[in-house]
Amino acid sequence: MQAGEILRRTAFNILDKLHGGKLEKIKKVNKREIVEGITEEYAQRRVEMLLDYAKKHSPYYKNYQDAQDITEFPVMTKMKYNENMDAVLCDTFRDRKDSLFRLKTSGSTGAPFTVLCDGDKMNRVNMNFISFMELNGFRMGMKRGEFRVWIPGKNVISKWKSFKNNLIMIDISNMGDDALADICEKIRKDRIQVLVAYSSALTVLADYLKRKKVDIRKWDVEMVFAMGEALPQKTYDLIREIFGFSAVRSYGNNENGFLACQVGEEDRYTVDLYNFYIEMLSLDSDEPVKPGELGRIVVTDFYNKAFPMIRYDTGDTGIYQEVTDEKGRKHGYFTEIYGRRGSMMYNCKGEPLSIHVFMNVLINMEGIVHQAKCIQWEKKRYELLLNADRTRVNEDEVVASYRKYLGEEAQIDVTYVDEIPIEASGKRMVCVQKCQAYL
Repeated sequence: MQAGEILRRTAFNILDKLHGGKLEKIKKVNKREIVEGITEEYAQRRVEMLLDYAKKHSPYYKNYQDAQDITEFPVMTKMKYNENMDAVLCDTFRDRKDSLFRLKTSGSTGAPFTVLCDGDKMNRVNMNFISFMELNGFRMGMKRGEFRVWIPGKNVISKWKSFKNNLIMIDISNMGDDALADICEKIRKDRIQVLVAYSSALTVLADYLKRKKVDIRKWDVEMVFAMGEALPQKTYDLIREIFGFSAVRSYGNNENGFLACQVGEEDRYTVDLYNFYIEMLSLDSDEPVKPGELGRIVVTDFYNKAFPMIRYDTGDTGIYQEVTDEKGRKHGYFTEIYGRRGSMMYNCKGEPLSIHVFMNVLINMEGIVHQAKCIQWEKKRYELLLNADRTRVNEDEVVASYRKYLGEEAQIDVTYVDEIPIEASGKRMVCVQKCQAYL
């Protein structure tokens, strides 16, 4: 343990106790409910309380006074929230709007969106994150290195907040070899203990560490936490090979917080049913899908009293299952997370493809193909953007590797580019959906 870690953990505990131990209580209950599951009575009670509260205090939801069941409330998208921002905001917080917290999403894979939230919800967002981390070995106060595109005036945090949270900003606006060498030196020099990054950034970093045979024996890294798009199995295995432990896979968004996380070595993602109610709806209607079928991930947030988020269509898709244990407690799991509809690809038969396909398809071409992005323009027409060594690349071989998954009748056009940039969010999209039939 580092002295800074112990100091910050001690300071957190003392300050929290002075305020009644509220944060520790939230964290303790959250961790227990994630592991032990929730009762059906709890879920029903929380949904009913939220619906009643919204109908009383939100001008938008006052229009749904006769609605008795959550399915009678509208499914909301980012666009709908943006169009009704003031109406959704509850009257109880309208006169202190400026003091509310703002949870922003960059819009790199959809519409830009800002969610207002009260202090209690903000505490739950933070403790929810810590809960998932601690279930995988994190210790409060550990020094975190967060990989993002840090933009002054937008998301760069102050020196005081960085010091207080023991957080080091690692900029990934450039992830060429020179920049990666600097990042590695920063990890070593600053004695960073936890790497928190989008999966695409971790894929680039792991590849660099392997390719350059970087000596990490003097590093202090004890944990790697993957956010955003699904972490490809190859990267997962490579991180375990390099560091001697597995990365932690998670799923969440900026609007609600962390929704689910891998616990231990499980392949599935355990969902936080204590804070959220999950629905899986059809891709082309608001009807529920059958258990085990692909669907849109729709989230109801129990605890944002300033800005009720009821039936929020996250834009993500996946496969979800709920099970009831021998004690009658309910557990939720995502067995597959495909990501945004705008980044979800289909083969020529109209069957969905996991993002892992596009993140793993070039495994045997390392050093030749540096980056790739597949764009689906029509049901059978695709474009492949390649950042590659043109003197060595075998274009027919690359196209064949994609056609294996897209279908033999796929029309695949190749466009060479010098760089496929990382999005403002810190993600590098490996596939993009442009076919109107699937949007």
